[in-house]
Amino acid sequence: MTTAPSRRDRRISPVFLGIAAVMAVTGWAVWTDFASDARIAVFLFVTSAWVVSLCLHEYAHARTALHSGDISIGAKGYLTLNPLKYTHALLSIVLPVVFVIMGGIGLPGGAVFIERSRIRGRWRHSLISAAGPLTNLLFAVVCTAPFWLGLLDGVPLLFRFALAFLALLQVTAAILNFLPVPGLDGYGVIEPWLSRKVRAQVEPFAPFGLIAVFGILFIPEVNVAFFDGIDAILSGLGISDLETYCGQSFYRFWTTRDELCQSFVS
Repeated sequence: MTTAPSRRDRRISPVFLGIAAVMAVTGWAVWTDFASDARIAVFLFVTSAWVVSLCLHEYAHARTALHSGDISIGAKGYLTLNPLKYTHALLSIVLPVVFVIMGGIGLPGGAVFIERSRIRGRWRHSLISAAGPLTNLLFAVVCTAPFWLGLLDGVPLLFRFALAFLALLQVTAAILNFLPVPGLDGYGVIEPWLSRKVRAQVEPFAPFGLIAVFGILFIPEVNVAFFDGIDAILSGLGISDLETYCGQSFYRFWTTRDELCQSFVS
């Protein structure tokens, strides 16, 4: 018989604390220009911060499911924020990081297994699905707030660039995850309100939804239109496309240095 989560089930994992520590240390290195190679410091800072947001994304799903009736969540380790406890480590952590490296797109993958039969009420099912991307939206607010509140005067440009790129990842994650595509959280929000027949017809396509979205974004016209929209949103929040461009340029330490971006921090 499944019991409610114990204190041990809720204890924050050392794995998550380690990732958060990497984020803090490399963020400090970017801020102070302490690292011998600034681009590696930016890469580690943004990647670790991105993984932290992935963990919080999945935690939000799990925590909402717990309060909606699925008390099996605790025994599965989802409340510890440990990414190694997720159902599909490849989809949950590795693939989203690869997406960032390849295209600068923030796209979390499905991870926590929720026993939906324990959940009663369509609104609760929808809220469980919405909780993840809403967390990315909150993370995006935190990342963009220093820009639209004018709090970055005197902040090192390298840190500003890195924060701008991290903000771009969170905004894209929130938007893409809310798409009503099978396999993404946006579809999970509307699924409880669809007929049983429609759900049965759509279900076979769910494993391919994530890959399909990423593939469509590789179409040049779609990619340009999508990122023009993202740039417009970020611009409205006080982040210029130059800042996100330079943030991504410094992040991609394995490529040739961009002289324009380098000139700003030299």
